[in-house]
Formats: sequence, structure tokens, C-alpha cells
Amino acid sequence: MHVEQRAKTRTLLENRGITRALFTHPDSVTWLTGFSNPVQTGPSPFSAGPPLLWFDKGHYALIIQEEVAGAYIAADDPDFSLHSYTGYTLDHGFVAENNLHQALESVTGSTGSGPIGIEKSSTPLNIVEFFQRHTADWVQIDRILEPFRMIKTEMEIKHLRESFSLTDVGHAAARSAIRPGMREIDLWTEIHSAIDREVGRRVPLGNDCVVGTRQNNIGGWPETEFLEEGDSIVVDLGVRLNGYWSDSCATYFAGQPGEKAIRVHSTVLRALELAISFIRPGIAAGEIDRQVRRFIENAGYPVYPHHTGHGIGVSPHEAPRLVPGNPLILDAGMVLMLEPGVYFPGELGVRLEDAVLVTDTGAEIMTRHEKRV
Repeated sequence: MHVEQRAKTRTLLENRGITRALFTHPDSVTWLTGFSNPVQTGPSPFSAGPPLLWFDKGHYALIIQEEVAGAYIAADDPDFSLHSYTGYTLDHGFVAENNLHQALESVTGSTGSGPIGIEKSSTPLNIVEFFQRHTADWVQIDRILEPFRMIKTEMEIKHLRESFSLTDVGHAAARSAIRPGMREIDLWTEIHSAIDREVGRRVPLGNDCVVGTRQNNIGGWPETEFLEEGDSIVVDLGVRLNGYWSDSCATYFAGQPGEKAIRVHSTVLRALELAISFIRPGIAAGEIDRQVRRFIENAGYPVYPHHTGHGIGVSPHEAPRLVPGNPLILDAGMVLMLEPGVYFPGELGVRLEDAVLVTDTGAEIMTRHEKRV
């Protein structure tokens, strides 16, 4: 697993004359190894820093705290190794930082020669200070993996399909459960329970569950707002499974929606269908954004104040981004979220979202949730 990603990165670094590098951004570590800290519980309280991935002359070494290492299936790759350290002992309490430094000493070995690439913005000070004792020759490599991450491997597409299937489960639960008199958090609980039961364990669930009568009805966490007869509620779901995020959105109504709500919903659905029709290799991301915004405007509705879409993978929001003026050209293998909407603050909000895989001939819709009224 992830062998293809590591091979691409090795070539990229070598072409830049970098023989040693430190990756510390969670997205980089997940993309290169498959390891990810749980979102709901966060990193272990006994860790001395984030997961660290050390690259040295073609070999990758992942350093993580032993508590989280137990659940990780290490890569079957001779150019990859897993190293863990103890963070806490009964006799000595918190020993994570000292043990992490010992693990780094063991993995990095001699200081070698030439610059060390580092993802500077995500590297904690204590790790920077460790390397500063050995060398001052640094090359910043923040975000150099993003162009590679846009084109998904077959393994990544498989993981994304599995994750999208769970948001489909969540939407089915939402459609079945919604009724006047329930709160946003009640609906969210039904959704999350259905997804957890489907996968057989706890999984992270994110994004939005907001009733249209909120003043800020574009997005937000579910709270105690009640749904009354005819109210809209935007349900935007993202699940992380095997390190890969899904995303999707539908708008539901408590009881019977009014005529205006039905018209708005129909317009947003046609805008989504229009966006999907433009998906193909060779088109600019900004052109899709322009066409969909123009469609909403020509229909006589306020244009949504957010992106038309975005990429997805080990991060819930990544390149390519469908925003005004973005010249980036789509290519086969990209996975995009498309999400037009119409919002009337304090009254009504509608957003619909599908995932599409860019193919050689157009688009394959990867999400299967029902979006009808």
C-alpha cells in the first residue's frame, strides 16, 4: 500500500537534489504511509509530537507513539520501516519527548551531507531544534506533494468509494428520520449512529447540519435548533475511512416544503447537473465555477458565497479547487466534489453535492445518495 506514492515522492526529491527529508504534515504522512491519527479522539496524549516520516536515500521511516502504532498495519515494502516510542511509564510518568529524540537519533543516524527537506510549517519547535543541532542546511518542502495528490491511484479510488458508501448510508438515515419537532442534533445523532453501525466501529463524521431558519444557514455544527413544518436543513456529510475522506450534501425538508423551497431546490439540482456535465479532462477549474455561478444568477437567485467544488482525498478539502479564475486544467484521475447552493439567511438554505471521478471521456458520479425533494 502507498508504494506508488512513495516512489513518486522519491523521484521528486531526488530530482531536486534532496536525499533526506522530514514529512510532518498529517496529510503528507497519510498519503505516503496510510497512517492517520483518529479525528474524534485526536493524537495520543502521550505523544511528543505529530507522526514523523523520515526519508533517507530512498528509505522511509515512520516514527509514531506505541499506543497508536498497535492499530496500524505497516506497509509491506522493503523501503519502508515502522518505529515506535514509549510515551508514558508507571515509574517515570511522561517520557515521550526523550524517547522520541532517541528514536530520531536511531533512525536518522549520521547527519550525512546536503540539505534536508522539511515541511517547516507543520514541524513542532522541539523537532526543529533536534535537527538544528545537526545541520543548518534546510530546504522548505511544504506543499510539494499537492500536485501529485490531485491524481488518485487505483488504491485511493477504492478507498474513496468505500468512504462515499458510508455517506450514502448517512443520507438514507437522514431522509428516513427527519420530521417536524426534532432538533438538528437529533437528526445528526441518527445519521452518525447509522454510519457507525454500518462500518462496525466508530468513524469520524464531519461537516454541516443546519436548519434554513438560522441566520447563518450555509453551514455549521448541529445544535439545538428545532425543525418546524416545511423547514429546510442542509446536511453535508464527510466520513474518514482508511485515511480517506468522503463528502456529500443534500437538503431535506421537515414535512411539506413550500413552493419557493421547491423552486429553489429544483434550480440547485439543475446547477449540480450542469456542473457534472462540464467535467472532463482539459477544462479549467475556473470555467466550471463561472458557468455554474452564471446559471444561478440567471435563474434570479443570490449566488452562493463559497466554492463550486474542490478535490478530496486524505484531506476533506484539497486541490483542485473550483473557484473564480482558477486556471488549473482538469485531468483524468481527479476526484472532485461539486456543491452549488442558494441561501436566504434566516429563511431557507439549499445545497446539493456529488462526488465525481474525472475519466478520459467525462465524469463518473461516485456518490449515490438521493437528492430529490
